Amino acid sequence: MDAAATLSKVDLLNLTRSELEAFVVGELRLPRFRADQLWHWLWQRGVRDFAAMTNLSKDLKAKLAERARISWPGVDVARTSRDGTIKLLLRLADGERIETVLIPMAQHYTQCLSTQVGCAMACSFCSTGELGLTRNMSMGEILGQIMVGREHLAQAGLPTVRNLVFMGMGEPLMNLGELLRSLETLGSAEGISIASRRATVSSVGIPQALKILGDSGLAVPAISLHAPTQELREQLMPKAARVPLDELLAALDSYPLKSRERVTYEYIMLGGVNDSLVHAKQLVKLLGQRRCKVNLIGYNPPPPEVSPNPPYRAPEPGVVLAFEEYLRSKRITTFIRRSMGQDIAAACGQLKLLAGPEEVA
Repeated sequence: MDAAATLSKVDLLNLTRSELEAFVVGELRLPRFRADQLWHWLWQRGVRDFAAMTNLSKDLKAKLAERARISWPGVDVARTSRDGTIKLLLRLADGERIETVLIPMAQHYTQCLSTQVGCAMACSFCSTGELGLTRNMSMGEILGQIMVGREHLAQAGLPTVRNLVFMGMGEPLMNLGELLRSLETLGSAEGISIASRRATVSSVGIPQALKILGDSGLAVPAISLHAPTQELREQLMPKAARVPLDELLAALDSYPLKSRERVTYEYIMLGGVNDSLVHAKQLVKLLGQRRCKVNLIGYNPPPPEVSPNPPYRAPEPGVVLAFEEYLRSKRITTFIRRSMGQDIAAACGQLKLLAGPEEVA
Protein backbone atom coordinates (compact mmCIF):
# COMPACT_ATOMS: atom_id res chain seq x y z
CA MET A 1 0.00 0.00 0.00
CA ASP A 2 1.36 3.42 -0.92
CA ALA A 3 2.02 6.17 1.63
CA ALA A 4 -0.98 8.27 0.56
CA ALA A 5 -3.36 5.36 1.08
CA THR A 6 -1.88 4.65 4.49
CA LEU A 7 -2.18 8.29 5.57
CA SER A 8 -5.83 8.35 4.49
CA LYS A 9 -6.68 5.81 7.17
CA VAL A 10 -7.85 6.95 10.61
CA ASP A 11 -4.91 7.24 13.02
CA LEU A 12 -6.22 5.71 16.25
CA LEU A 13 -3.54 7.47 18.31
CA ASN A 14 -5.07 10.74 17.26
CA LEU A 15 -8.49 9.94 18.74
CA THR A 16 -9.51 10.90 22.27
CA ARG A 17 -11.39 8.32 24.32
CA SER A 18 -14.79 9.64 23.22
CA GLU A 19 -13.65 9.95 19.58
CA LEU A 20 -12.41 6.37 19.56
CA GLU A 21 -15.75 5.20 20.92
CA ALA A 22 -17.59 7.16 18.21
CA PHE A 23 -15.39 5.59 15.53
CA VAL A 24 -15.86 2.05 16.85
CA VAL A 25 -19.60 2.31 17.45
CA GLY A 26 -20.64 4.79 14.76
CA GLU A 27 -18.38 3.87 11.84
CA LEU A 28 -17.31 0.28 12.43
CA ARG A 29 -20.73 -0.69 13.88
CA LEU A 30 -19.12 -2.59 16.74
CA PRO A 31 -20.15 -2.93 20.41
CA ARG A 32 -18.92 -0.22 22.78
CA PHE A 33 -16.66 -2.59 24.71
CA ARG A 34 -14.45 -2.94 21.63
CA ALA A 35 -13.40 0.69 22.14
CA ASP A 36 -12.35 -0.19 25.70
CA GLN A 37 -10.27 -3.06 24.38
CA LEU A 38 -8.62 -0.93 21.72
CA TRP A 39 -7.86 1.90 24.15
CA HIS A 40 -6.17 -0.57 26.48
CA TRP A 41 -4.04 -2.03 23.66
CA LEU A 42 -3.10 1.37 22.27
CA TRP A 43 -2.15 3.25 25.40
CA GLN A 44 -1.55 0.80 28.26
CA ARG A 45 0.00 -2.10 26.37
CA GLY A 46 1.68 0.07 23.75
CA VAL A 47 0.74 -2.22 20.87
CA ARG A 48 0.92 -0.82 17.35
CA ASP A 49 0.03 -3.92 15.34
CA PHE A 50 -3.59 -5.05 15.20
CA ALA A 51 -2.39 -8.64 14.77
CA ALA A 52 -0.97 -8.56 18.33
CA MET A 53 -4.33 -7.69 19.90
CA THR A 54 -5.10 -11.22 21.11
CA ASN A 55 -8.66 -10.69 22.34
CA LEU A 56 -9.89 -9.42 18.95
CA SER A 57 -11.25 -11.76 16.30
CA LYS A 58 -9.42 -12.34 13.03
CA ASP A 59 -12.22 -10.60 11.11
CA LEU A 60 -12.12 -7.58 13.40
CA LYS A 61 -8.35 -7.28 13.06
CA ALA A 62 -8.73 -7.34 9.28
CA LYS A 63 -11.46 -4.70 9.44
CA LEU A 64 -9.32 -2.45 11.60
CA ALA A 65 -6.29 -2.87 9.33
CA GLU A 66 -8.44 -1.84 6.36
CA ARG A 67 -9.87 1.30 7.97
CA ALA A 68 -7.32 2.43 10.58
CA ARG A 69 -3.65 2.76 11.41
CA ILE A 70 -1.51 3.17 14.53
CA SER A 71 1.22 5.66 13.70
CA TRP A 72 4.12 5.92 16.12
CA PRO A 73 6.92 8.32 15.20
CA GLY A 74 9.94 6.50 13.80
CA VAL A 75 13.32 6.80 15.52
CA ASP A 76 15.89 8.14 13.06
CA VAL A 77 18.62 8.76 15.61
CA ALA A 78 19.14 7.97 19.30
CA ARG A 79 21.95 9.74 21.17
CA THR A 80 22.96 9.25 24.79
CA SER A 81 24.76 11.89 26.83
CA ARG A 82 27.52 11.28 29.34
CA ASP A 83 25.00 12.16 32.06
CA GLY A 84 22.47 9.57 30.84
CA THR A 85 20.17 11.95 28.99
CA ILE A 86 18.77 10.43 25.79
CA LYS A 87 17.76 12.47 22.75
CA LEU A 88 15.62 10.88 20.05
CA LEU A 89 15.33 12.38 16.59
CA LEU A 90 11.90 11.26 15.40
CA ARG A 91 10.36 11.12 11.94
CA LEU A 92 6.62 11.77 11.69
CA ALA A 93 4.30 10.07 9.20
CA ASP A 94 4.63 12.90 6.66
CA GLY A 95 8.43 12.90 6.87
CA GLU A 96 8.79 15.93 9.15
CA ARG A 97 11.22 15.51 12.04
CA ILE A 98 11.17 16.59 15.67
CA GLU A 99 13.17 15.85 18.81
CA THR A 100 12.23 14.52 22.25
CA VAL A 101 14.48 14.19 25.28
CA LEU A 102 14.48 11.60 28.09
CA ILE A 103 16.03 13.01 31.26
CA PRO A 104 17.15 10.60 34.03
CA MET A 105 15.89 11.33 37.52
CA ALA A 106 16.36 9.30 40.74
CA GLN A 107 13.99 6.40 39.97
CA HIS A 108 12.41 7.36 36.67
CA TYR A 109 12.73 9.53 33.57
CA THR A 110 11.19 12.90 32.76
CA GLN A 111 10.35 13.32 29.09
CA CYS A 112 10.57 16.65 27.30
CA LEU A 113 7.89 16.73 24.60
CA SER A 114 7.67 18.76 21.40
CA THR A 115 4.33 20.23 20.32
CA GLN A 116 5.25 21.85 17.00
CA VAL A 117 7.58 21.13 14.10
CA GLY A 118 9.92 24.07 14.63
CA CYS A 119 8.89 27.22 16.48
CA ALA A 120 7.59 30.64 15.49
CA MET A 121 8.73 32.54 18.59
CA ALA A 122 12.35 33.14 17.45
CA CYS A 123 13.73 33.87 20.94
CA SER A 124 17.28 35.12 20.50
CA PHE A 125 18.88 32.49 22.78
CA CYS A 126 17.04 29.42 21.43
CA SER A 127 18.30 27.25 18.56
CA THR A 128 14.82 25.85 17.85
CA GLY A 129 13.52 29.33 17.05
CA GLU A 130 16.02 29.58 14.17
CA LEU A 131 14.13 26.80 12.37
CA GLY A 132 10.91 28.79 12.07
CA LEU A 133 7.53 27.10 12.29
CA THR A 134 6.60 24.34 9.84
CA ARG A 135 3.35 23.13 11.39
CA ASN A 136 1.53 22.10 14.55
CA MET A 137 1.70 18.51 15.76
CA SER A 138 -1.38 16.36 16.30
CA MET A 139 -2.31 14.73 19.61
CA GLY A 140 -1.18 11.39 18.22
CA GLU A 141 2.21 12.82 17.30
CA ILE A 142 2.61 14.53 20.69
CA LEU A 143 1.67 11.45 22.71
CA GLY A 144 3.43 9.14 20.27
CA GLN A 145 6.68 10.57 21.61
CA ILE A 146 5.85 9.03 25.00
CA MET A 147 5.14 5.62 23.49
CA VAL A 148 8.43 5.67 21.59
CA GLY A 149 10.31 6.95 24.65
CA ARG A 150 8.91 4.28 26.94
CA GLU A 151 9.69 1.53 24.43
CA HIS A 152 13.26 2.82 24.01
CA LEU A 153 13.79 2.80 27.78
CA ALA A 154 12.24 -0.64 28.22
CA GLN A 155 14.47 -2.14 25.53
CA ALA A 156 17.49 -0.70 27.33
CA GLY A 157 16.34 -2.05 30.69
CA LEU A 158 15.94 1.47 32.11
CA PRO A 159 13.17 2.94 34.33
CA THR A 160 10.13 4.34 32.57
CA VAL A 161 8.78 7.86 32.04
CA ARG A 162 6.83 9.26 35.00
CA ASN A 163 6.91 13.03 34.50
CA LEU A 164 6.32 15.13 31.41
CA VAL A 165 7.42 18.63 30.49
CA PHE A 166 6.03 20.25 27.35
CA MET A 167 9.30 22.12 26.85
CA GLY A 168 10.59 20.68 23.58
CA MET A 169 10.27 22.16 20.13
CA GLY A 170 7.49 24.70 19.69
CA GLU A 171 5.25 26.94 21.79
CA PRO A 172 2.58 24.64 23.33
CA LEU A 173 -0.06 27.34 23.74
CA MET A 174 0.09 28.10 20.02
CA ASN A 175 -1.15 24.54 19.50
CA LEU A 176 -3.69 24.76 22.29
CA GLY A 177 -6.38 22.45 20.93
CA GLU A 178 -4.04 19.50 20.44
CA LEU A 179 -2.29 20.27 23.73
CA LEU A 180 -5.59 20.06 25.65
CA ARG A 181 -6.58 16.84 23.88
CA SER A 182 -3.17 15.40 24.80
CA LEU A 183 -3.44 16.41 28.46
CA GLU A 184 -6.95 14.97 28.69
CA THR A 185 -5.81 11.65 27.21
CA LEU A 186 -2.78 11.47 29.51
CA GLY A 187 -4.97 11.24 32.59
CA SER A 188 -6.93 8.18 31.43
CA ALA A 189 -6.55 5.40 34.02
CA GLU A 190 -6.74 2.82 31.23
CA GLY A 191 -4.19 4.67 29.13
CA ILE A 192 -0.84 6.35 29.72
CA SER A 193 -2.08 7.29 33.19
CA ILE A 194 0.12 10.28 34.00
CA ALA A 195 -1.63 12.64 36.41
CA SER A 196 -1.90 16.37 35.70
CA ARG A 197 0.39 17.16 38.64
CA ARG A 198 3.15 15.30 36.76
CA ALA A 199 2.75 17.35 33.57
CA THR A 200 4.17 20.86 33.16
CA VAL A 201 3.44 23.12 30.21
CA SER A 202 6.18 25.60 29.36
CA SER A 203 5.12 28.77 27.54
CA VAL A 204 6.30 32.29 26.81
CA GLY A 205 2.86 33.31 28.07
CA ILE A 206 -0.23 33.92 25.95
CA PRO A 207 -2.93 35.33 28.27
CA GLN A 208 -6.01 34.13 26.36
CA ALA A 209 -4.60 30.60 26.06
CA LEU A 210 -3.49 30.59 29.70
CA LYS A 211 -7.08 31.34 30.71
CA ILE A 212 -8.32 28.31 28.76
CA LEU A 213 -5.55 26.08 30.13
CA GLY A 214 -6.29 27.24 33.67
CA ASP A 215 -10.01 26.61 33.31
CA SER A 216 -9.26 23.08 32.08
CA GLY A 217 -7.41 22.19 35.30
CA LEU A 218 -5.15 19.90 33.27
CA ALA A 219 -1.70 21.42 33.94
CA VAL A 220 0.27 24.12 35.73
CA PRO A 221 2.34 26.46 33.56
CA ALA A 222 6.05 27.18 33.62
CA ILE A 223 6.55 30.63 32.14
CA SER A 224 9.60 31.47 30.05
CA LEU A 225 10.31 34.86 31.60
CA HIS A 226 14.09 35.34 31.12
CA ALA A 227 14.06 39.08 31.83
CA PRO A 228 12.93 41.18 34.81
CA THR A 229 11.83 44.19 32.76
CA GLN A 230 9.70 44.75 29.69
CA GLU A 231 12.56 46.53 27.92
CA LEU A 232 15.05 43.67 28.34
CA ARG A 233 12.43 41.06 27.44
CA GLU A 234 11.77 42.94 24.20
CA GLN A 235 15.46 42.58 23.34
CA LEU A 236 15.75 38.88 24.22
CA MET A 237 12.38 37.58 23.00
CA PRO A 238 10.71 40.30 20.93
CA LYS A 239 7.76 38.22 19.71
CA ALA A 240 6.83 37.02 23.19
CA ALA A 241 7.26 40.55 24.55
CA ARG A 242 4.42 41.79 22.37
CA VAL A 243 2.38 40.83 25.42
CA PRO A 244 3.41 43.44 28.03
CA LEU A 245 4.79 42.01 31.26
CA ASP A 246 2.09 43.59 33.39
CA GLU A 247 -0.61 41.99 31.23
CA LEU A 248 1.11 38.59 31.37
CA LEU A 249 1.58 38.72 35.13
CA ALA A 250 -2.03 39.75 35.66
CA ALA A 251 -3.13 36.68 33.72
CA LEU A 252 -0.90 34.47 35.85
CA ASP A 253 -2.08 36.06 39.10
CA SER A 254 -5.58 34.87 38.24
CA TYR A 255 -4.47 31.37 37.18
CA PRO A 256 -6.41 28.81 39.26
CA LEU A 257 -3.97 26.91 41.45
CA LYS A 258 -4.54 24.09 43.92
CA SER A 259 -3.43 24.61 47.52
CA ARG A 260 0.20 23.54 47.06
CA GLU A 261 0.69 24.64 43.46
CA ARG A 262 2.70 27.62 42.29
CA VAL A 263 3.48 29.13 38.92
CA THR A 264 7.06 28.43 37.84
CA TYR A 265 9.07 31.19 36.18
CA GLU A 266 11.95 30.00 34.02
CA TYR A 267 14.91 32.35 33.82
CA ILE A 268 17.76 31.56 31.41
CA MET A 269 20.87 33.37 32.65
CA LEU A 270 22.88 34.98 29.88
CA GLY A 271 26.38 35.99 30.89
CA GLY A 272 26.65 39.77 31.26
CA VAL A 273 23.14 40.34 29.92
CA ASN A 274 20.54 39.50 32.61
CA ASP A 275 22.54 37.92 35.44
CA SER A 276 23.67 40.81 37.65
CA LEU A 277 22.43 41.62 41.16
CA VAL A 278 20.68 44.62 39.62
CA HIS A 279 18.65 42.18 37.55
CA ALA A 280 18.05 40.02 40.63
CA LYS A 281 16.65 43.04 42.48
CA GLN A 282 14.41 43.85 39.52
CA LEU A 283 13.17 40.25 39.52
CA VAL A 284 12.36 40.44 43.22
CA LYS A 285 10.40 43.63 42.60
CA LEU A 286 8.50 41.82 39.84
CA LEU A 287 7.78 38.50 41.59
CA GLY A 288 8.31 39.11 45.30
CA GLN A 289 4.62 39.17 46.27
CA ARG A 290 3.52 36.45 43.88
CA ARG A 291 2.78 32.77 44.46
CA CYS A 292 5.64 31.36 42.45
CA LYS A 293 8.99 29.68 42.25
CA VAL A 294 11.95 30.51 40.01
CA ASN A 295 14.13 28.13 38.03
CA LEU A 296 17.51 29.56 37.09
CA ILE A 297 18.99 27.97 33.97
CA GLY A 298 22.49 28.66 32.70
CA TYR A 299 22.62 29.48 29.00
CA ASN A 300 23.51 26.49 26.83
CA PRO A 301 25.46 27.65 23.76
CA PRO A 302 24.65 25.83 20.52
CA PRO A 303 27.26 23.30 19.35
CA PRO A 304 30.17 24.82 17.37
CA GLU A 305 29.02 23.12 14.16
CA VAL A 306 25.75 25.06 14.44
CA SER A 307 27.08 28.39 15.66
CA PRO A 308 30.83 28.92 16.00
CA ASN A 309 30.11 32.39 17.40
CA PRO A 310 27.08 32.03 19.69
CA PRO A 311 25.14 35.21 20.50
CA TYR A 312 25.57 34.81 24.26
CA ARG A 313 27.86 33.17 26.79
CA ALA A 314 27.13 31.05 29.82
CA PRO A 315 27.12 32.89 33.17
CA GLU A 316 29.90 32.38 35.68
CA PRO A 317 28.96 29.81 38.38
CA GLY A 318 29.60 32.32 41.16
CA VAL A 319 27.28 34.83 39.52
CA VAL A 320 24.51 32.23 39.33
CA LEU A 321 24.95 31.36 43.01
CA ALA A 322 24.89 35.02 44.03
CA PHE A 323 21.70 35.54 42.00
CA GLU A 324 20.08 32.53 43.65
CA GLU A 325 21.13 33.58 47.14
CA TYR A 326 19.69 37.05 46.68
CA LEU A 327 16.31 35.71 45.53
CA ARG A 328 16.23 33.26 48.41
CA SER A 329 17.11 36.02 50.88
CA LYS A 330 13.94 37.77 49.70
CA ARG A 331 11.89 34.60 50.31
CA ILE A 332 11.45 33.65 46.68
CA THR A 333 11.70 29.89 46.28
CA THR A 334 14.54 29.46 43.80
CA PHE A 335 16.28 26.50 42.20
CA ILE A 336 19.29 26.26 39.94
CA ARG A 337 18.28 23.83 37.25
CA ARG A 338 21.09 21.57 36.18
CA SER A 339 21.48 21.46 32.41
CA MET A 340 21.33 17.89 31.16
CA GLY A 341 22.47 16.55 27.82
CA GLN A 342 24.62 19.50 26.73
CA ASP A 343 27.14 17.26 24.99
CA ILE A 344 24.44 15.90 22.64
CA ALA A 345 22.66 19.26 22.12
CA ALA A 346 19.71 18.09 24.22
CA ALA A 347 19.73 20.85 26.86
CA CYS A 348 17.29 23.74 27.16
CA GLY A 349 17.36 25.88 24.01
CA GLN A 350 19.55 23.49 22.00
CA LEU A 351 16.99 21.37 20.09
CA LYS A 352 17.63 21.84 16.38
CA LEU A 353 17.31 18.46 14.63
CA LEU A 354 20.99 17.60 14.94
CA ALA A 355 22.06 14.05 14.14
CA GLY A 356 25.41 12.33 13.89
CA PRO A 357 25.39 9.79 11.04
CA GLU A 358 27.19 7.25 13.23
CA GLU A 359 24.28 7.24 15.67
CA VAL A 360 21.43 6.37 13.33
CA ALA A 361 19.06 3.96 15.08
